[in-house]
Formats: sequence, structure tokens, C-alpha cells
Amino acid sequence: MNTAKKILKEAKLVSAAEEVFAKLGFKNAKMEDIAAVAGITKVTLYSYFQSKENLYMAITYNAVQSLIDKYYETIDKYKMAAGIESSTALVQCFMEFCEDNYLYSEALLEYFALIRSSSNGEDESKMPEALKESIYFQKIKNIHNLPFKLAAKELERGVKDGSIYSEIDIMVHTLQAWSLGVGYAKLISASGENKSPIFNISLEKIKSLNLQLTRSALNGAIKLS
Repeated sequence: MNTAKKILKEAKLVSAAEEVFAKLGFKNAKMEDIAAVAGITKVTLYSYFQSKENLYMAITYNAVQSLIDKYYETIDKYKMAAGIESSTALVQCFMEFCEDNYLYSEALLEYFALIRSSSNGEDESKMPEALKESIYFQKIKNIHNLPFKLAAKELERGVKDGSIYSEIDIMVHTLQAWSLGVGYAKLISASGENKSPIFNISLEKIKSLNLQLTRSALNGAIKLS
């Protein structure tokens, strides 16, 4: 099979895996379930993906790539606006990405938890065996910092154009914005795909508050002590 056909076949299998994982969850999904949805035998599936973990990493890679694409689209949309506008829009972009991509947001959270627990993926003793040789895991490691870098660049642009408080710590505020987004993603995870309110409070209100806090931090209304 030539490279182009192999790539298309793998994409079809990953799409089938996304459908199964979204319905059953990673733990409950089986390779035979994915093979059935893809219309192939389990043996054929294993010839492309040697483990369920590697398939999940392929989905996670798609998630990271998709998020990066959304970031670039947002940055391009706000390229003529002040830096505070594009920076706030990136926070909103991440939260809406999680709203629209329940499986992807779950995959991202699990990936970054794995990265934290394995010294940025370098401590293989803390990694599942199936991931140590996963090509998709290696591919994700090459790009997983890009969303942070893009956000930091927009903050720097805001400082230069005067829309963002000049004395902010770029990295602190980049991570603070990311933590708001991750917290929101975890609320979505707790709510489930139906996005039911938690404690009778809608996620939309939480998202609005996150954006207000972001803007207040960037314009200097909230300062580090």
C-alpha cells in the first residue's frame, strides 16, 4: 500500500476510534468495537495500530492539531485588533473548543496529566508500555507547547501596543489563562456531553466570568502582589 492510501486508511480508523471512544469511553472501548465500526477485522486494525493506547494518542494528536488551527484562525481574525482583544479571544477560543469537542478536551486533559506525571514525557518508568513507542505520542510532544507560545506572543503584542498592562509577567499570565481554560474543560467533563448545569449554574456564566477575569488581569485591574 502506498503512503497516500495508508494515510487515508489510518484517518478512517482514527475516525472510527473517535466514534467508539466518544460513545463508550477509553476504558470500556475495545479494539474489536473499533474494528467493527471501521468495517475491518481486529487483526487488520492491529496491523495499523498496535494498541488501543496508540489509537488514543492518534486522537489526541488530532485534538492538539485542531486546537492549534483554531488558535491560528483566532489570531488571524484579531490581527488588526489590540493585543488584549486577541489574547482574550484565545481564552474564549479554548473554552469553546472544549465545548464543541468533548472527546478532544478529555484527550487533552489526560495527555497533559500524563506529561506532568512523567517529567514532560521523559521518565518512561511512569509511562504505560504501549506509549513508549507510540509515534503519535512523539509527534504530540513536538507541538504541545505551541498553544502556549502563540498565547504568549499575543500578550507580548498587547504590551507593545499598550492595551495590556506593561508590567505583567507574560509566562504567569499565559499559564493563568490556560488554567482558566483547563478548569472550564474539567467542568465540561463533569457535566458530560449534555452540558447540564453544575449546582444550577450554567457553564455560560462561568465562561463569561473567566473572560472578565482575563481582561481585568491583562489591563492591570488585577495585579500580582
